[in-house]
Amino acid sequence: MNRFAIAGLAACATALLILPLDAQQGPPPPVVAKPEELAQIRAKTEQIETIAGQSRGADTALVGDVAVYAHAGRMLLEFPELFGTQAAIDHAMETLDNGVTKAKALQAGQSPWTEGPSRIYAYTSKIDGSLQPYHVSLPANYDPAKPARLYVWLHGRQNNTTEAAFIYGFDHARPPGNAPVADNGQIQIDLFGRLNSAGWHWAGEADVFEAIAAAKQRFKIDDSRVILRGFSMGGEGAWHIALHYPDRFAAAEIGAGTWSRRPLMAGLQPWQYPPLNIWENMEQWALNGFNLPIAGHDGDRDDQIPFLPGPAPAPNHGQLESSLRTRARMEKEGFVSMGMPNFLRLTGTPDIFLISADTGHGTSPLVRTQLDAFLKEWGDRGQASPDHVRFVTYTTRYNSDYWVNVDAMDRLYVRADVDAMRSTDGHSYTITTHNVSRLVLNETAKAESLTIDGQALAVKAAATTTLRKTGGKWSVDHNGALPGLHKTHALQGPIDDAFLDPFLLVRPTGTPWNAAVNAQALRTMARFDRLWAKFFRGHPFVKNDKDVTAADIANYHLVLFGDPGSNSVMAKLAGKLPVTWTKASVTLGGKSYAAGENFPALAYPNPLNPKKYVVVNTGLTIAEREYNGDYGMPLWGDYAVVKVNPTAEVGDMVTAGLFDNNWRLAK
Repeated sequence: MNRFAIAGLAACATALLILPLDAQQGPPPPVVAKPEELAQIRAKTEQIETIAGQSRGADTALVGDVAVYAHAGRMLLEFPELFGTQAAIDHAMETLDNGVTKAKALQAGQSPWTEGPSRIYAYTSKIDGSLQPYHVSLPANYDPAKPARLYVWLHGRQNNTTEAAFIYGFDHARPPGNAPVADNGQIQIDLFGRLNSAGWHWAGEADVFEAIAAAKQRFKIDDSRVILRGFSMGGEGAWHIALHYPDRFAAAEIGAGTWSRRPLMAGLQPWQYPPLNIWENMEQWALNGFNLPIAGHDGDRDDQIPFLPGPAPAPNHGQLESSLRTRARMEKEGFVSMGMPNFLRLTGTPDIFLISADTGHGTSPLVRTQLDAFLKEWGDRGQASPDHVRFVTYTTRYNSDYWVNVDAMDRLYVRADVDAMRSTDGHSYTITTHNVSRLVLNETAKAESLTIDGQALAVKAAATTTLRKTGGKWSVDHNGALPGLHKTHALQGPIDDAFLDPFLLVRPTGTPWNAAVNAQALRTMARFDRLWAKFFRGHPFVKNDKDVTAADIANYHLVLFGDPGSNSVMAKLAGKLPVTWTKASVTLGGKSYAAGENFPALAYPNPLNPKKYVVVNTGLTIAEREYNGDYGMPLWGDYAVVKVNPTAEVGDMVTAGLFDNNWRLAK
């Protein structure tokens, strides 16, 4: 934009003199729904709820397809500020009318929405119990008796696309902005993505796999031919999902996408930098394209902001930077780019990188044809377990690639990599590692010999073989979890990691030790519930402390609010957490704080069920604006001491940090 600023200054000034007054004043203010409009939305929503509630004998999936319209209405009533325009209000009315029609059809034992090539379905999310809509497109030659390949589409930024707007968009489909994708016999699911879901993180990340699972329940899907696709913010999400889960897809077509600059920025706290290597350094995960065919692409004239937080450094290539940086990282890994500048192949990998000539933030017809050929090739081949795996990770949260699983690391948030080869007959294995302390190998039923980091080990053929490094020496270890506390898969922190899986907020009902602390905890809980609902489109599971069951402890990360006086579940953990909390003081790491105005916030393996987290007095620690952005930065690490702020929803962080690999305070 700035390159035209000087030349156009006079022209702009002149234009302002002749523009009508309303144009000079900028865009009109957002439209606010009138009370009578909200009343209509409420009436339609309640009508759908009533009919869905009376359809207990119907197929639960079909009931969900109807009830999702009521969920859409409830979200509109709770957050009407997301309307913005009169058109959005009108579209919501029409969508809810369609929901009423579907409800009446269900009541009559009919489900006409399960026919035709374009369908809106819904699934119930395990992470929070909310109903989430998704769209299904069927191919022209669809045969329900034959397994089909599946394309999974992640949309770009949509700040105000509510459930109702998402559904309306498919009921009134417009021609695509780019050339359409070729019909290779695929079923495609378009994900709602909960607005932007913090750039397809947390609930958005879970939705990718929950939607795939839901599609597999409805259709015969070939598990080996699931392909991920995304563009713009959907490209950012696709880089994240593909490179973190390289064995879950047959291929990935990834267009554009922002990149985070935060790891390069000064001024953050010491405990804030390491977790940035989970999501905000995606080019450093590029090696995971060794086993996953990736087609990275964008236009050569893309002028979208490539880096967040901004402003972007100059010069840059817009969001084409995402592909350029990934390819450059792969070249540093030793793979050579071959071909024409706008169509490069990385030798030794299945990856290609394409550039749409004379194109902005989009895809040219030529590149669309090349992408379709890529999708057909890898969709035809399907997935097969490779004999050579190369894998990189920075956290045990994302720890697997086919038969290789990094169970423990020497240093969390530092690059760990595995180069594992097996003979074609499965008898011999040669492995090199870096920053890995425990390695789990699957598919070793024919293993006879194994060498790891130059050390030969005697192994026995078994479905799974576990190796552990102690004092620099490897040995065969027992399968299963290590005894004691260790940072391992999905139990490695930071606090925000707990909200990638189903969790339960536990409300205090007892008499608090300190009223100010309890009140602050309740404000924090209410804020988290509101923000999750507004931006992730479903209220979290919530129970009173006295109602928590053994099944809850087994199935959920428990998120406890209050203090040991007000929360009876928290009281059961006394002496079992790395903090000493009394009515008078909070002691952490040998330092004490007055309990009348300070309290701990942390994530830790739950002493009542060490396979799950217990989280104390916090939800996501990211900034509020990042719920609807591309990335969310964990602010508090694994633990914090927080001071009561009577005028704020969240208290003031006094100190914070990261536990060591054994969940102890780092020395």
